[in-house]
Amino acid sequence: MTVLLTSDTSDGVRTLTLNRPHRRNAIDAELWEALAAALREAGADSSVRALVLTGAGGAFCSGADISRPVTDRHPLHRMRTLSEVTLLLHELPFPTIAKVTGVAVGAGWNLALGCDLVVATPEARFSQIFARRGLALDCGGSWLLPKLVGLQQAKRLALLAETIDAEQARALNLVTWVVAADRVDAFVDDLTARLASGAPVALAQIKALLDEGADRTLRDALANEARAQAVNFATADVWEAYTAFADRREPLFTGRWAVPRRTEKDT
Repeated sequence: MTVLLTSDTSDGVRTLTLNRPHRRNAIDAELWEALAAALREAGADSSVRALVLTGAGGAFCSGADISRPVTDRHPLHRMRTLSEVTLLLHELPFPTIAKVTGVAVGAGWNLALGCDLVVATPEARFSQIFARRGLALDCGGSWLLPKLVGLQQAKRLALLAETIDAEQARALNLVTWVVAADRVDAFVDDLTARLASGAPVALAQIKALLDEGADRTLRDALANEARAQAVNFATADVWEAYTAFADRREPLFTGRWAVPRRTEKDT
């Protein structure tokens, strides 16, 4: 039996690979469920420091699989799993990277955009294909696109359902790096190693602050920053960073809680 989603972990980096290459990794009901379970598991695993989402067989994801007959299940029920996957991916407490080769279409593209960083090869192609299918955006596209490209460009991409290449996507701030196919694996490995060696609590706070900041006032953002720094100063990583700087060495971050425990003498 073919495994629809493979999961590998090395040195704190979890790689999830969509594995339906015969359908260009289009996501059917079983794969949506598998992806939800895998993201839930990754988020609960404190040993995971970064996550890579990619696809097998030279494609990232051609969107939801529409080749199978629609069931009599109400669309709102079917959409719950898609929404769950979107939220789980967005709220992971560590950096996420989409490694895009080939097509990233519809829900597939929005899953890539739901990652913190996107690395694409020059051969990658992107489309908000929904309008061509008589559908509206899903997997967070209506929220992500205006934030990333502005309202007019979001409308262009969504209403016309154009296909754009990797360089066009990068020019629109929808791709972080474009890397040659023969170098993309090494590039992503280096990127994730750097992220995985970072201070995990601090990176989680930074990610949350940036994700939430665009929807908040400056006063809200400053209050959130103050709370985040209080959390960071309760870890050993801050003091490790100071010590490493003084010793002229690279810090070794662990995310360990460093608040002194109360003893009987304190009570």
